[in-house]
Amino acid sequence: MATFVFIRRYIVSRSNLVKQLIAMNFKRSFYFSLPFIFFFLGAGFTLNDAAEKETLLLKTMMDGFKNYHFNPLKVDDEFSSQLLDEYLDKLDGGKRFLVLDDVKQLSKYRLDLDDAIEKGSYDFFDLSVLLYEAGVQRAKGYYQDALVKDFEFTSDETLELDGEKRDYPTDYEEQKELWNKLIKYEVMTRFHSKTKKQKEELEKPEDERDEEFKELSKDDIIAEARGDVKKVFDRWFTRLEKSKRTDRMDVYLNSIAGMYDPHTNYYAPIEKQNFDISMSGRLEGIGARLQSDGEETKVTEIVSGGPAWKEGTLQPNDIIIKVAQGEEEPVVVTGMLINEVVSYIRGKKGTEVRLTVKSADGTEKVISITRDVVIMDEGFAKSLLLNYEKEKVNNIGYIYLPRFYADFKDKEGRQCAEDVAQEIIKLKKQGVGNIILDLRDNGGGSLRDVVKMSGLFIEEGPIVQVKAREMKPQIHSDTDERVLFDGNLIVMVNQFSASASEILAAAMQDYNRAVIVGSKSTFGKGTVQRFVNLDDMVWGNKEAKPLGSVKMTIQKFYRIDGGTTQLKGVVPDIILPDNFQDIDLGEKEYDHAMEWSKIEPVKYSQNVRQVKNIDKLKSNSRKRIQLNETFRLINDNARRLKDVREDSEVSLKLETFAEEKLEEEKKAEKFEGIMEDDIEGLVVKNLKADLPAFEVDKAKAERNEKWMKEVQKDVYIQEALMIMKDMMK
Repeated sequence: MATFVFIRRYIVSRSNLVKQLIAMNFKRSFYFSLPFIFFFLGAGFTLNDAAEKETLLLKTMMDGFKNYHFNPLKVDDEFSSQLLDEYLDKLDGGKRFLVLDDVKQLSKYRLDLDDAIEKGSYDFFDLSVLLYEAGVQRAKGYYQDALVKDFEFTSDETLELDGEKRDYPTDYEEQKELWNKLIKYEVMTRFHSKTKKQKEELEKPEDERDEEFKELSKDDIIAEARGDVKKVFDRWFTRLEKSKRTDRMDVYLNSIAGMYDPHTNYYAPIEKQNFDISMSGRLEGIGARLQSDGEETKVTEIVSGGPAWKEGTLQPNDIIIKVAQGEEEPVVVTGMLINEVVSYIRGKKGTEVRLTVKSADGTEKVISITRDVVIMDEGFAKSLLLNYEKEKVNNIGYIYLPRFYADFKDKEGRQCAEDVAQEIIKLKKQGVGNIILDLRDNGGGSLRDVVKMSGLFIEEGPIVQVKAREMKPQIHSDTDERVLFDGNLIVMVNQFSASASEILAAAMQDYNRAVIVGSKSTFGKGTVQRFVNLDDMVWGNKEAKPLGSVKMTIQKFYRIDGGTTQLKGVVPDIILPDNFQDIDLGEKEYDHAMEWSKIEPVKYSQNVRQVKNIDKLKSNSRKRIQLNETFRLINDNARRLKDVREDSEVSLKLETFAEEKLEEEKKAEKFEGIMEDDIEGLVVKNLKADLPAFEVDKAKAERNEKWMKEVQKDVYIQEALMIMKDMMK
């Protein structure tokens, strides 16, 4: 690939054929016309230089959105204005590199970006790269100067850590002051941590102290902290300076794609490769799926059975701030591109990676994870027998489904609907007549399998409606009139249950077939995406490839009652307290999320089993929750976490900072033991059919043991069992 320069020449002439074909508004079916369009789009087009490749890439992507996105946008001045803000947020969300004058220069294009997209012009983008790179060089000088200054942590200064709450510096002097504070904060936090650790060591008897411990003076500790910060920022800026034009281009193209909806994205070739690896079922790493969120890297999913899952601390929605290799100094990854972050986190089996993460509640923690081969069989459906002897609730089947998986390339591959059916059969062989299906943290997957799986619990009938743009809804139905399970059914969900999980929960709720139990609502993702390989769209022109891929929203899910799960999600029949209930999470948190809508319902009914006395079930559960000490703690913790998240301004006065830290730690102590104790009277057993596999696979047996212990402590499963007891009455 040719080397890009920051100031590129404007493309004076282009292929007339390309212009005409891109301008055409093809209206044929998505499934047949898309390859046809881009076969001709690439045919006969000679790629002269890298600039023309960029133009072809942008125009191809935009034409796809225009013709096939579920909600195509009018690319006009309003689009242009919003795009400018979207791009600036992704480019410098922390407001550390651009100053107000830079923003004013870029804002001159506020109403011109739509025209630039139409022309394939990158003048705005080129200017943004120049200004950003200049800002990086200024910031490099600022932090280097700051690190040679004497620090006095006695002034009543404060620092706003949330970039969204900060304004752009008005000039270079104000920008320099911001960086002085940022560096001072980094040094102060390390000084505080090292001082605290030294104090703890000195309080120990000498023979119990760390062998490498050496008492240091205040000045020595500050010098050590200063050196640590310098290493971190030197490495960060080295990587920033090595960033390519293509890295910046990814940010720009994804800003455009993100205007359509949060799940429409451009994937550079390496990013698509990362996506495929994450979905393939085998990789060496920590077993967590990540995505960029402005300047931050967010954990979107923990792969069951992977190292992060085994360690148990990393959670969806955590923000990764720093990454360290074993005992090496952590590298700040805030502001890095996702590929860089992933490259630091991935590694060979057996090596240690330490992640500094910020939780959804705003608290920070360091997590040590030993990399391993991610065992994807832990992502498959599995089941247990539950006996709550204290309450005389016996022989309840429990099925856990972490995702709606399916192997579309291999007919003999695993399909979650078939696997859940097998789990039900095994449970029935052991006399189970009541089942809890756990879809918590299940981010969705195969539409085909969610339809089949729903059919295990009802006679034939509609499960979900899927509607493409300007087309009639397609009704996806279970066509098998057989019913595999006709007993009482509870479906457990939470705020991270999304997509296919919401389809199943909604169908069971609409049919009144199951009681839905969980947090105040599910995620609210009611859209369907499809990957399109841009290489397949351009015929010939090998020098242009690989171009990458586009993932775009082409359809929307609708419940059989006519309402979509988009934005609102599924509201459980019985709502249980949750640590994040006072914080907005899910689809509604995203910018440009597609709206909720409603279409005509379809006729549906089932005669297998109807949930009865739902009001009584709710009332009984509510009374138990009020008397349950763990749920009371969860309610209190939810309020605390909301306060922590909202309070993002920190003091740079060491005495005040230390007092606030101590107060925060004391408040958190009250909630440290939540769900750490076994639930009295709850007995968890494996199915007889599963025992032989644990005898021959020690690692699998260990994972199973860990999982059973987690179930043993789960207060939500405890309450689900009590709801089941009421249903059995």
